[in-house]
Amino acid sequence: MNRDTQLQNLRPILIFEKQAETTLEKFQNDTLRPILKLQNDLLIQVFTKYCQQRKGLFFKLSDKDKLIYIDQNIRKDMKFKHYLEGIITGHFTLDEYQLFLNHEEELTKRMIHLLIQRLQSQLLLLTM
Repeated sequence: MNRDTQLQNLRPILIFEKQAETTLEKFQNDTLRPILKLQNDLLIQVFTKYCQQRKGLFFKLSDKDKLIYIDQNIRKDMKFKHYLEGIITGHFTLDEYQLFLNHEEELTKRMIHLLIQRLQSQLLLLTM
């Protein structure tokens, strides 16, 4: 079994009501979402450690401010953002990586947006 097959076999299967219409939507649904779900526990732990290293300010914020903090820190801390991107892109197959490179700007935006949504939706887990 080759690397690509092994990576795809690791991913959870997600069912969507509406079929993706564009190549980028298909990539988002077939690649990004399953990888984010697969890597969920690691992403939460990485974000929690990130917050702890910054004197735990995140844990003292209101829920509304925590949502803003998640968004702003992932978008503006380039070193951290690239680290998170690596956690995700490391699970791409070679073909997926090539497609990603061909549409890198748009797919990176989608990836970061989905990542922020995932962390924000699990706010309670992050404050435990």
